[in-house]
Amino acid sequence: QVQLVESGGGLVQAGGSLRLSCAASRRTAVTYAMGWFRQAPGKEREFVAAITWSGGITFHTDSVKGRFTISKDNAKSTLYLQMNSLKPEDTAVYYCALKARSDGITDAKSYDYWGQGTQVTVSS
Repeated sequence: QVQLVESGGGLVQAGGSLRLSCAASRRTAVTYAMGWFRQAPGKEREFVAAITWSGGITFHTDSVKGRFTISKDNAKSTLYLQMNSLKPEDTAVYYCALKARSDGITDAKSYDYWGQGTQVTVSS
């Protein structure tokens, strides 16, 4: 069983930065990609960013391009999300997730394992 543990969330003022981390206790035999999703109160969970584990190809949703950067450390089995120029609308619980298949990298339903989430609050 894979366990994903997020850390790094907190309260920050608009324009500030945070770095989220996600440590995988044990990767599956095949990890195609890992990603970050977020869910604000009363809203659907939405895709933020993803990275393929072997090739390092990255995907970012349009609203975070130029501000957020996803990265990974294969040796540490750790995923990161560097968040700069944060806005109040970035406030949400952020989840990391892992998928074994190559389909639907932006689709939450295609991910196999999820972390418990970490709260990010951006004040105006």
